Amino acid sequence: MNNKKNILILNTGGTFSKVYNELSGELIVPKNNTAINTIVKYSKLSNTTIDGLIYKDSLKINNNDRDKLVEYINDSDFTKIIIIHGTDTISITASYLNKKIKNKKIILTGSMVPFSINQIEATANLMSAYGFIKNCKKNNIFISMHGLIKKHNKIKKNKIIGVFQ
Repeated sequence: MNNKKNILILNTGGTFSKVYNELSGELIVPKNNTAINTIVKYSKLSNTTIDGLIYKDSLKINNNDRDKLVEYINDSDFTKIIIIHGTDTISITASYLNKKIKNKKIILTGSMVPFSINQIEATANLMSAYGFIKNCKKNNIFISMHGLIKKHNKIKKNKIIGVFQ
């Protein structure tokens, strides 16, 4: 398989993937790619490979996790990568990747509502990221949220009103 023509969707967890745990009454990040697999299947996205790496709420992601992400991406043959990431620290991870990865087209996206609760936001954000990265010509790090797609340093989460701007 020629990975240079494929798009890697790499799951790190976050709200996007969270599911309700009936025993604890909490939303947890499962160690699977079920939400992404469902979107890819029913949206009929082609040319994708799905993998998971960290499976954490983004508030718990640290630089050791980011180093693992950098190593995975740099060792990969994929040049077009979508990263599913929690929204609270998506900008921090994007900036970190920007310092350590230069030869890839990477777009981070996530969701503020879990796919398991409401499928619309997660699906829309992943589909926007997919459409963008599929046609992206320049190596860079981008963020795709709420209909916006910008270079990683031009978009941030407004935690007061709960949207990306």
